[in-house]
Amino acid sequence: MGVPASVLDTRFAALADPTRRAILARLAKGDATVTELGAPFTISQPAITKHLKVLERAGLISRGRDAQRRPCRLQAEAIKDVAEWAESYREFWDQSYERLDDYLEELKRKEKKHGRKKR
Repeated sequence: MGVPASVLDTRFAALADPTRRAILARLAKGDATVTELGAPFTISQPAITKHLKVLERAGLISRGRDAQRRPCRLQAEAIKDVAEWAESYREFWDQSYERLDDYLEELKRKEKKHGRKKR
């Protein structure tokens, strides 16, 4: 059955924002603090914290405690769930492309049969 729709909805909503996607891309390279995650952006620290809370509620990241640091960590399993959902549509798209290929081949045969020149 997979992940409940409500969980996927929350994850896709979190992924819809380019800043949050950039944060996830950074976390894919390793754990980072809020300050480190906010460095490349021209938005306030509270705004970065809000983005992190959205990602955390969606289960895409976790925040730990390491002495005085609170590093953020990517939750790969949550990303995997989203990828598996998208992958479930691969067969549909593969079949659609195959039908399109067949149709284009049919058009080429008809064009050749009727003696039309290619442009």
